[in-house]
Amino acid sequence: MTETAGRTGGVAPPYPDLAATLRGRLITPEAEDYDAARAVYNAMIDRRPAAMARVADAADVVSCVNFARTHGVHLAVRGGGHNAGGLAVWDDALVVDLGGLRSTTVDPAGHTVRVDGGCTWADVDHATVAFGMATPSGFIGSTGVAGLTLGGGVGYLTRRFGLTVDNLISADVVLADGRLVTADAEHYPDLFWALRGGGGNFGIVTSFRFRCHSIGDNGTVIGGPIIYDLADMREVLRWYRELLPGLPEELSGWFGIIAVPPAPPFPEELWGRKTCVILWCYTGEHSVSDAVLAPVREFGTPLVDGLQPMPFNVLQTAFDELFPPGLQWYWRADFVEEIPDEAISVHEKFGAELPTGYSTMHLYPIDGAAARVPEDATPFAYRNGGWAGVIVGVDPDPANAELITGWATSYWEELHPTSAGGAYVNFMMAEGEDRIRASYRGNYDRLAEIKAVYDPENLFHINQNIPPAR
Repeated sequence: MTETAGRTGGVAPPYPDLAATLRGRLITPEAEDYDAARAVYNAMIDRRPAAMARVADAADVVSCVNFARTHGVHLAVRGGGHNAGGLAVWDDALVVDLGGLRSTTVDPAGHTVRVDGGCTWADVDHATVAFGMATPSGFIGSTGVAGLTLGGGVGYLTRRFGLTVDNLISADVVLADGRLVTADAEHYPDLFWALRGGGGNFGIVTSFRFRCHSIGDNGTVIGGPIIYDLADMREVLRWYRELLPGLPEELSGWFGIIAVPPAPPFPEELWGRKTCVILWCYTGEHSVSDAVLAPVREFGTPLVDGLQPMPFNVLQTAFDELFPPGLQWYWRADFVEEIPDEAISVHEKFGAELPTGYSTMHLYPIDGAAARVPEDATPFAYRNGGWAGVIVGVDPDPANAELITGWATSYWEELHPTSAGGAYVNFMMAEGEDRIRASYRGNYDRLAEIKAVYDPENLFHINQNIPPAR
């Protein structure tokens, strides 16, 4: 099956036969909740699958994979549904919806957590922070574990403990031929390598096992935003780019351009104001926190200093209500290995033109522990101590889709010459094979070879696709 194959030549696939094999539920266009079921986080995506299987277990996933392969239908996979390009759904496809698989099992003594493929990071953090632990993840609690992990996993703990994939111990995977296997460093090691950043190209992961780490004061960290006037951006970014690499790895902070959200706890007089921000997270010993945080609290003249103790899962979910499902999103992204003055000038220009209150730009650091992992140890190749940058035009009104898309595209086009070339695949829209190749650097050919072993017909192609080597 090629990327454009998967149609059935006018013969309707026998979806009632599939429904009869499932413990879960098959939702077709006739169902009252079909529109709700096919909706994803990005409301700019409006696709109409042929059927959606809300699977109840791994056996249901096997049935769906076998059905799609046998009947030549497109197969899409939905975990948390956060994917920027809306690749969890596809026109005329069978969608495997993992959202009902939400269990977590923590081993406090072994410092591990087993996570079902439909979990969000809020599910995981709820389970692990109760034991004073966390595994590296992202920045939004409603993000799906599966999508974030398979793309690499950049988050608050990256500087101290590496990427999410650097903490993956094993994965249960349904392959294109219908087998369910467990991949780890000793079993299916080539598949295990590919899963750690190669996206959804190699199978459907029904569960993950991660290494966990003790953080903060029994799971309580010190975090929050320090917000500066937009006019101070050049000074702030120059200071930030020099300061961050030398900070203790227990302290991480991402830089952003935002409009201050019109809601508590932000001061009402700042609501809607265009600003720049660094969102800090300190996961070390609280007894020395004053000394560690002094350099970031003493710089400049911030409008808001929001640093305070909080459970890690509270920080992780701080933006969930501000960015609910159903907004219009348009993403453009790049890795950057430095923040030169010419890039700062671009940020100043487009920060001043922030088109809506939801639109933003973020720079997420990838250094410390993540940079000590060799570039070829996982498919995630950009480990040079830089940042994953993302520009997002966001608004609830579909009438503003062109506005936010135009702003994000123009911003990216002017900024891209200062980039490292590729982008974090979890932030990419449909941007073509050249961009995918650039995002994997020298690891792309190995991924294509492994794809040829485990999915030679490219059944799993609704993703940032890596066709099998021929």
